[in-house]
Amino acid sequence: MLKAGVLGAGHLGKIHLRLLHQSDKYNLVGFYDADEENAKKVAAEFGYTYFNSIDKLIEAVDVVDIVTPTLSHYDCARKAIAKGKHIFIEKPITNTVEEAETLRTLVAEYGVKGQVGHVERFNPAFIAVKDMLDKPMFIETHRLAEFNPRGTDVPVVLDLMIHDIDIILSVVQSKVKHVSASGVSVISDTPDIANARIEFVNGCVANLTASRISLKNMRKTRFFQRDAYVSVDFLEKKCEVVKMKDAPKEPGDFDMILQNAEGIKKQIYFDNPQVDSNNAILDELESFADAINNNTKPIVTLHDGTEALRVATMIIDQF
Repeated sequence: MLKAGVLGAGHLGKIHLRLLHQSDKYNLVGFYDADEENAKKVAAEFGYTYFNSIDKLIEAVDVVDIVTPTLSHYDCARKAIAKGKHIFIEKPITNTVEEAETLRTLVAEYGVKGQVGHVERFNPAFIAVKDMLDKPMFIETHRLAEFNPRGTDVPVVLDLMIHDIDIILSVVQSKVKHVSASGVSVISDTPDIANARIEFVNGCVANLTASRISLKNMRKTRFFQRDAYVSVDFLEKKCEVVKMKDAPKEPGDFDMILQNAEGIKKQIYFDNPQVDSNNAILDELESFADAINNNTKPIVTLHDGTEALRVATMIIDQF
């Protein structure tokens, strides 16, 4: 079992602590939190060991799980890497692209592994359809959330939209050609609503909308590709796949047939794969343990996290 320690015991940090504690792939050694009052409260309530310094915790573990505010990601990760520790780092990877690129260099230099917490890669609805996604040419995403003061220290692009940016980049596999965007600050000092259009070199276009002041929660992505439409509901963990194929010469009574102006007939049929329930955060943490133990590439690499941040920064620069 890998000895693990958590930096940051806020809302998400406590979830990571609980999951690492229950995982049979990790031995949770303890945690550090800059807020001493909160740290002692967490230690007393859950029985986790509290370290009163980052350095002491890093020395005691094999894997450092960084769940601190984004501004401190870089410093925490750099300390851990310099001590030869593997790092799991929550999204966004760092505050700037330059910091992220430095971490990528350091990980290679010290021979350790790093993974970024883009948890939607482990969403069971996305897992169920990802192998069906074949060169989508138009993608539309809506990620809407009710207002929550937590996270408003950063633009909604880094808070919410970056999830969809990472998913899109993992699917499209093409360089970004052009980005246009607009954002509006309603209640925060940074944009609370944003819309972005990403054009890729291969011709794919992605239209992304994110809001953290909506009346309801929504996390939906629609992929349009040749002869298929794929819809993923990340919130409800559901998916829908609509496919088209050449119509049979003698359609059945209940076959859905479309005919275009040229007289070409297509049959519409539904192919809805099974969605297996899971705990996505536990899965991403345990997948990182597997990558370390088997010396394989993590599912969400520091390169992936860097590119998601790079595109997010391009969007923010348009505001």
